[in-house]
Amino acid sequence: MTPQIKMTLKGYLVTGLLVWLPLAITLWVLNLIVSTLDQTLTFLPSEWRPESLFGYHLPGLGVILSLLVLLGTGMLAANVLGQRILNIWDAFLSRIPVVKSIYNSVKQVSDTLLSDSGQAFNKALLVQFPHPGMWTVAFLTGDLPNAVTRSFADDEERIGVYVPTIPNPTSGYFVMVAKKDTLELNMSVDEALKYAISMGMVAPQLPTVAKS
Repeated sequence: MTPQIKMTLKGYLVTGLLVWLPLAITLWVLNLIVSTLDQTLTFLPSEWRPESLFGYHLPGLGVILSLLVLLGTGMLAANVLGQRILNIWDAFLSRIPVVKSIYNSVKQVSDTLLSDSGQAFNKALLVQFPHPGMWTVAFLTGDLPNAVTRSFADDEERIGVYVPTIPNPTSGYFVMVAKKDTLELNMSVDEALKYAISMGMVAPQLPTVAKS
């Protein structure tokens, strides 16, 4: 087999891999999510489960049940009675020694990330990390509290940023940097995250300027 034919076959294999790999990973993730959420059906009485009602397992019912539970919880929490129940629940969990630390920490993070008033990831930045002269994509998490800023000897304005690890952006580093040492990216948070996860291979498209 000549080198030219080998290169052609290699190109075909790579092209085929690029077509099927995203689809395979997407289906794998969807299957993982559906199978995990289907485990919520185990909380139902045995006579209410699909196996008892229909005689066979129906995949995806756990997703519907989870969405209904979330929707019902949200509707309950939106009124005065629901707020009182949640306050009682929070107070109860806050009195359990070990659970208190875990629950309060996760609650603060989720409130910051998911609430409309939160400051999480509202801006994409470039910061010098892990040492000066080396730049990476980071995300603004908010201003630092006075208890932290007072620990610095100078009056430099500092901000908190999150530097994600690649290719898993759910883990990373929380870094306190001088605001003047950061550069604001002309990208949305989603665009910057895609750019970082793809290791620079998926660059955002800049808007075209119409010629006069």
